[in-house]
Amino acid sequence: MKKTASNKILWIFAVGQLGWSILSGIIANWLVFFYQPSGEEIAKGQHVFIPQGTIIGLTVIGMITAVGRIFDAVTDPLIAGKSDSLVHKLGRRIPFMRYSAVPFGLVTILIFVSPFEDRSPLNVACLFLTVMLFYFCMTCYCTPYNALIPELGSTQDSRINLSTYISVTYFFGTAIAYLVPNIAGLLPASLGYAGTYRVTIGILAVFAMVCMLIPSLLIDENTYADTKPSKASAFSSLLATFRNADFRTFVMSDILYWIGLTLFQTGLSYYVTVLLGMDSTRTFPLFAVMTVMSLVFYTPVNIISKKAGKKKLIAFAFIFFSFTFLITASAGLISIPPMVHGVIIAVLAAVPMAILGILPQAVVADISEADKNKTGESRQGMFYAARTFAFKLGQSAAMLMFTSISLINKEIPKGQSGYALGYRLTAITAAVLCLAGGLVFMKYNEKKVISEIKEAGNAKT
Repeated sequence: MKKTASNKILWIFAVGQLGWSILSGIIANWLVFFYQPSGEEIAKGQHVFIPQGTIIGLTVIGMITAVGRIFDAVTDPLIAGKSDSLVHKLGRRIPFMRYSAVPFGLVTILIFVSPFEDRSPLNVACLFLTVMLFYFCMTCYCTPYNALIPELGSTQDSRINLSTYISVTYFFGTAIAYLVPNIAGLLPASLGYAGTYRVTIGILAVFAMVCMLIPSLLIDENTYADTKPSKASAFSSLLATFRNADFRTFVMSDILYWIGLTLFQTGLSYYVTVLLGMDSTRTFPLFAVMTVMSLVFYTPVNIISKKAGKKKLIAFAFIFFSFTFLITASAGLISIPPMVHGVIIAVLAAVPMAILGILPQAVVADISEADKNKTGESRQGMFYAARTFAFKLGQSAAMLMFTSISLINKEIPKGQSGYALGYRLTAITAAVLCLAGGLVFMKYNEKKVISEIKEAGNAKT
């Protein structure tokens, strides 16, 4: 009989998410910003390290990030299969987490190192290699990490609690990542614009590595989780996972959501600096407002979801996010102070961020648990890998879309008609996709999944 994880253990586990969300946030928010700088940032002294032209309408940085996400998506089920079938004294998940944490942090630092002259194709080659390594390390840590969620959260309430805790640390990790320009601004100007960013990212990456090591060193997987290896091959396990109708519905909505959210996250720095005309250092205060307000909603979301279920809240969040993205698209067009407009966006985004930060992970845990009871196969790793496989393909599409759409009217000077149209279109596209995701999710049969879990629990007792 496996021991039920205490809240202390759940919080220790959540610290790992604090670490990897910092690294993920750095790449999501600052990679394109660093390598495809706006005119405002070039004026501050930022170099143009890679060619800025397009190939069949696609930018270099857009193609690199998209290929990286596709590579990441392909490796997810492979690592999940290895993790599900691993025989190790530490368990099936902890070994991957323990040995990938440090390489994950180091390669994040290397991504922002461009050793050759400006616009050199050799910088493109270095960037491509380090981005591929980043996503491989991310898969090696995050896929086994996520597979522990249904194991440590062995009941409905504990799953929601754990999803809440890791959502809290995810928000703090992402908030810390938004601090990059603020911290960089405190460093000596002699380092140069790019140098201050690199040193800042190095500091944050070391902190992230420590956070990621904490759960892998302090949690005994054998005490809390089923470490019996799955006998199915990675490919057959992946196919079996996608044969689950409830999971397919969830994944379809999740892809649409992540395309929209990635467009928004990638564009946030541009929305602040270009649409609202503020300095990049204002990005963190706005995200801090969104984080604090979102945390305020965590307790109500936790309580309401346990009583009313997850489906209604998630569908509502999709629709509300769509409205928020449309408000974002209007930035700079409405006669209100830029900071006020930014705060309005942050407060509106806080509600769906709280809901979608907590509940989707719990939904996957429910589906994987119901599937385990039905098939007898313990494939939690593959369910989370299949989810990330799908939404990372969506993120790849989002990066291609953002870097291409944002070029529309980019050369039009500020103050003239059509200025920054590309950035506005990215927000509008995000709104449409998020709304579509909500409509798809309405088809998810939550009652059936929960019923199957309860029936299996009653049979055991």
